[in-house]
Amino acid sequence: MLQTKLVDSELKAWTIEQRRHFHMHPELSGQEYETAAYVKEKLAEFGIPLVNRFSAPNVVAFFKGTEGNKTVALRADMDALPLQEEGDKPYLSTVPGVMHGCGHDGHTAVLLAVAKWMSENPHLVKNNILLIFQSSEEASPSGAKQLVEEGVLDNVDVIYGIHLMSSMPLGKIGFATGYAMASCNDFDITIKGKGGHGGYPHDTVDPIYIATHLIQAFQSIVSRNLNPLHAGVISFGGMQAGNSYNVIPSEVKLKGTIRAMTHEAAELMHEKTAQLTEAICASFGATGCYEFIEGTPPLYNHPEACEVAKEIIEKTFGPDVFMAVEPVLGAEDYSYYLKEKIGAFIKVGMQSEKSQYPHHHPQFDIDEDAIPAAIELMLQLALNV
Repeated sequence: MLQTKLVDSELKAWTIEQRRHFHMHPELSGQEYETAAYVKEKLAEFGIPLVNRFSAPNVVAFFKGTEGNKTVALRADMDALPLQEEGDKPYLSTVPGVMHGCGHDGHTAVLLAVAKWMSENPHLVKNNILLIFQSSEEASPSGAKQLVEEGVLDNVDVIYGIHLMSSMPLGKIGFATGYAMASCNDFDITIKGKGGHGGYPHDTVDPIYIATHLIQAFQSIVSRNLNPLHAGVISFGGMQAGNSYNVIPSEVKLKGTIRAMTHEAAELMHEKTAQLTEAICASFGATGCYEFIEGTPPLYNHPEACEVAKEIIEKTFGPDVFMAVEPVLGAEDYSYYLKEKIGAFIKVGMQSEKSQYPHHHPQFDIDEDAIPAAIELMLQLALNV
């Protein structure tokens, strides 16, 4: 466990208690009303005023610093996953089919701990601090996008967020500088042909056959249209067609996902998938209906914010704690904040025997020994950026 300067055993114990409360009472994306009410109750106890102009169940609060020349935003996500939790820990989810399987219970508890510490040490907080408890990270529409559109970052200078990671060793903290996570957009395609008897294919326009050409052609976007230095992937996740041995259906439905590491790549892949759908289907005498489902943009960690964060990590925890992280094709709606303002998304390691399962696994759990470092990191960022 990392040594902390500002976080004592009492605050650690309090934060673990809050985290376990959230874990036992998870709520799905857009439904975090009880969680929000609990967060508001705690903020009221700390005397930190809410900013009430943002859509529920998001919770936003503002801590006025002693100087107030700069405003630093800190964000935590609150939503859980539609998973049935497995295991025998004493704080299992009490909600059937819903669990905190990604660490958001820890993120919310950590940000509450930051608020508690600041309320007890207001003379040490020079910057204004905007506390963002965000709804709907795991689902669309994105809570981050909604808050950005409502102006949550209008007066913010820099924003930081954390993610407790079971894939990073306990005792390590780090990030990728620049493009760190991918965009995530989905698509639905309906190919409308002409069905008929399997023994007379010449009388049909076979949408299954056309679908195979479309699936192959989409891979050419990655191999032949996308800059090889801009990572991207297109994956089909579903195909629905007929249900008979000898009947060619009149319609096929496809669904898939587009991931890209740059804004330019995401736009190109969107354009090309739509163009190929229309052109290939038309060339066979069918109709291709393409529906693009916008998700999250690529997550870009700003180099200037990363430089400050790395310096703070090394000063606070020692030079061996920072861990450079490879970019990944996973997605995170924190990217909406970084599209608007300078900032970074930082990963806090917790991989251990207790936190050995991957995120979104029914036996996922947080190693609570990582919690003090997460609080310390957010406090140091709030105080020293």
